Parts: sequence; C-alpha cells; structure tokens
Amino acid sequence: MNKTKKIKGSDLPVSFEDTSIAFQHKSDHELILSYLIFRLTKNPFLVKFLSQAAKFTLSIGLPVKPLIKATVFKQFCGGEKKEEYSKVIAKLSKAAIGTILDYSVEGTKDEVGFEDTKKELLNIIEQSKSNPNIPCTCMKMTAIGSFELLEKISANKTLSEDEQREWNSIKNRLDVICKASYQTDKPIYIDAEESWIQAAIDQLAEEMMSKYNKNKAIVFTTIQLYRWDRIDYFKRLIEQARSGSYKLGMKIVRGAYLEGERERAHRLEYKSPINATKSETDIEYNKALEIFIDNIDVVEICVGTHNENSCKLLVQYMAENKLANNHPHIYFSQLYGMSDNISFNLANAGYNVSKYLPFGPVESTLPYLARRAEENTAIAGQMSKELEIIVKERKRRKSVH
Repeated sequence: MNKTKKIKGSDLPVSFEDTSIAFQHKSDHELILSYLIFRLTKNPFLVKFLSQAAKFTLSIGLPVKPLIKATVFKQFCGGEKKEEYSKVIAKLSKAAIGTILDYSVEGTKDEVGFEDTKKELLNIIEQSKSNPNIPCTCMKMTAIGSFELLEKISANKTLSEDEQREWNSIKNRLDVICKASYQTDKPIYIDAEESWIQAAIDQLAEEMMSKYNKNKAIVFTTIQLYRWDRIDYFKRLIEQARSGSYKLGMKIVRGAYLEGERERAHRLEYKSPINATKSETDIEYNKALEIFIDNIDVVEICVGTHNENSCKLLVQYMAENKLANNHPHIYFSQLYGMSDNISFNLANAGYNVSKYLPFGPVESTLPYLARRAEENTAIAGQMSKELEIIVKERKRRKSVH
C-alpha cells in the first residue's frame, strides 16, 4: 500500500457531520420517533424487559402488533410485504443508496421452512435483476440448513446416512441460490454466525466462491473481526483466490454474537475465540482494511460497520491510493435505521453505499429486533451518537423554520 502521510479528518473528501443530508429522508414526526426509540435503547435493562414482554404478549395473542409495527419495526425494518419495503427502497434510492433485502425470519428448523426461505431468497434475487436499487442480496446458512448439522460438520464428526442426505440438501440449496445470483450478475453475501458452526459455513462459502467468482465476486463470505483468528483466515482466503484464479468476495463486520461466544467458551472451558477488548477488535478491523487495499486486484469488499473511524480510514486509504469514490470493488454498508450520518453523507459524496433492510412478518422478525436492540445497548457510545445527531438535526430544523 502507498504509505503516505496520514490525511487529517478535515482533509477527507467526505464529512459525517452534515445532518441535513443524513436525515433528508425523515419527516419531523419520523425524527421524533427515532429519538424516542434510541432514548429507550440506551437502557439495557429496559431493552431486555421490553423484548421479552413483546415476545410474550404476541405469543398469547394480545393486540400489540400494531404498536410494535408503528415503532421499533418501522425504525429498523422495511415492512412485512413487498408493497411496503418497495417504498423504502425507492426512498433510499433518491439518496443514491442501494438496498440489501434481508429476509429476517428466524427459528426455521425443518426442511419445509428451509425450502420456503430458499424460495424467498430466489424471489429477492429475481427482483434484483430488474431493480438497480437492489445491488445484492444476503442470507444466513441457518435459514436454509440445520444449526445442529452445521455444528456437527464444523466439529468434524461422522454423519449418519440421513445427516449426509441433509447435508447434500443444504449444499444443493446454496448452489441453486448462488447460481441464480451468478445468472443475475448480482452478489450474494453469506453472513457469518456462531464460531462453533462457522467452519461448515466457511467450507460452503469457499466452494461457492471458487465456482462462481471467476470474473467478479458474486459470492461473498463474511468475517467477524471480534475473532482473533480471522486476519490469518483472510490472508489464507486471498492466497486461495490467487492460486485458484478467482475473485474473493469479502464482507467484514465486527461481530454479532459476543455474549453467546464468551458464555459458551466459559461453560465448556476453552479459550474464547473473541478478542478481550473492543480496542483489539478495532485494530483487527482496520488491519483488514489495509490488507484489502493491498490486495484490491483480487478482493472485492463490503465494509459493514457503524464505526465512523473505520469508514474514515477506508476513505483515507482510497484517497491516498487515488481510487475513485465509486470504485466497483468497494461498498460501505450500514443497517437500516442506524448511522444515517455515515450512509447518506458517503452516498452524497459518490461512494457506493447500501443499507441492510430486514423484512418479514412482525412476529417472525421479533428475534432480530430484540437482538438488534440488545446489541446496540452493548456498543459503547453508539446510542449516544445516534441521539446526538438526531438532536443536532432537530435543532437545525427549528432554526430554519
């Protein structure tokens, strides 16, 4: 990489401080709703209580669905059906932001459910064919295959005949999905999950990348940089891509299963796969950005983060190396309903930006919403930052009225 003098923040070609750009898509009423939701999610105890209460009241049939749909669901999800999320896609497209539709139905555990999810993914891929505002799709392997089987494969345990047939079914489903993505010429991101099932997911993703990424990255795998072993894995994947003459599709995130990882490691008495501190994770994440820039000829990346410093660092590397803002190998991505100051300002400056937009029945997306709220409270400063920029925009609007 071109080791030039560090660029000062004020010299970067984009700033994340312009709230008029960040909230151009929100009405005053929507801004107030966002403020109230982020105020609530600052309190970890309240988040846990409300999450459990919502699940319970829905399970016994109390009529709370309209309230959930009008508040937290509206903030973080695109809708239950195509007619609803299509409006969100159109709104984001006005700001030159693409949408990654995320079918966030969780808890599927049988072959019928796995097949239904496959059909839904194929439907999204088909939609993306004629819609330039859907630049790619995403999926979780546990949405099309058994968690327990992925765990057994990851532990290198011998499979029964029935399990082998089930494993073949998972591979076939994934191949059908990846082939459809290849034929549509739109990437698909395979999410990372818990470390004790990740080896099986990695195996599948690597097979699909070597098969479908000959000319460009269609299949993307994901690494969670809160794991201390992922930088070495990233380097190995780059070597494999070079020796196999294919492009490496890589989505990098910090990680989403921290509490579960540490609890399991403690309970089963093995070394935790998670970095001891967040600062160590930040260092690993930014190291991955540098490795990417050094290998941009063979790697295409999706930078999935709400961390302003990491986004600024990549912008800096791009400027230092004279890479176009809309370089085809680089996408920035944030979750819908969060970090709009990053997403909208990057898009306004001409960078490739997408938002993850979960959709699905309110009842089925509730586990996602609960996890999202609980994760957000665990991120030091994230809720304070969300509130800070909302307050700043409300003050700005009052001053111009």
